[in-house]
Order: sequence, then structure tokens, then C-alpha cells
Amino acid sequence: MLYYILHTTCYTILHHRYTTPSYPAPKYPTPGYPAPAYPTPSYNKDNKYADITITSQSDERNLDGSSQWSYAQSDYTTREESQVQKKMQGVTYDSYGKESYGEVLGNTNKGSSYWVSSEGQKFTLTWAADEAGFQPKGDHLPVAPVHEYELPVAPVHIPFNGKGYKIY
Repeated sequence: MLYYILHTTCYTILHHRYTTPSYPAPKYPTPGYPAPAYPTPSYNKDNKYADITITSQSDERNLDGSSQWSYAQSDYTTREESQVQKKMQGVTYDSYGKESYGEVLGNTNKGSSYWVSSEGQKFTLTWAADEAGFQPKGDHLPVAPVHEYELPVAPVHIPFNGKGYKIY
């Protein structure tokens, strides 16, 4: 019996050609408004960035979820970044939306970038992003002011002869 089924199936496949079905082309209604007239794109021959090229580039992805990539350009602009998966404490939600706190996988990123402004000023930016948040560092970034004065203390209320309060 098995021989008959295999023989019949093979014979059908080998001796009958499959024809692809044909479908009519779809008909779309013509819109009741005119097509927008976009200008032909023009490329500025005097583009001051036209001769900036990528001088080096790397991209590495690892099976453990970590990665690193970098590039450098002919105008000395560079950027590099790496990320690693790390177990951290965090909030998770089950399929019913119930919140629980426990160990989760997260990414930690580190990187840096260097560029020169059109005025010739050199900038270096480094950053880290982990369970402590995003932490950028650079000489060009503003710094929060440091308070060098003592903060006022709220007044203390002490009972005064049982009839009221005296403020010291």
C-alpha cells in the first residue's frame, strides 16, 4: 500500500505541470484632487561636506549580547560605543500586568565622540548609561551650581505655659 501511495504521488509530481494562477490587475480609483507638484531635487555643487569621507569603521556583535562599533571621518570626527548586557534589579510585568521587582537583563552603554565645530572649537563627549542613568561628561557641558550657603532651618514650635506656642 505504501509503495502505491509513493508511486502515485511521484508520478503525479513528475508528469503534471503546475501552472501559476493568473489574477487580474487591481483597479484603483482616480483621486479627486491633483497630484502635488514637488520640485526636482537639486544637489548643491558647493556642498562644504562633500569631501568628508569615512576613514575607518568597525561593528562587532557578539553572541552574549554585547557589541561595539566605531567610525572615524576625514574631518577627524570620531564616535565609538560599546554595550554589554548586565543583570540588574528592576521592575517586570507578567502577562496579566502584575508588577514584580527582581533581577532583569538590561544594557549598559559607554561611548565617546569627538568633533571640531565650524568655528574650530574641539569637543569631546564621553558618556555612560547604566542603572545609575545617563551620565555625560564633557568640558563644553554646563555644570549645575554648587550651593555654598547654609539652607534656612524651619522654626521650632515649643509649648508655652500650656496656653499656646512660643516660636524660637
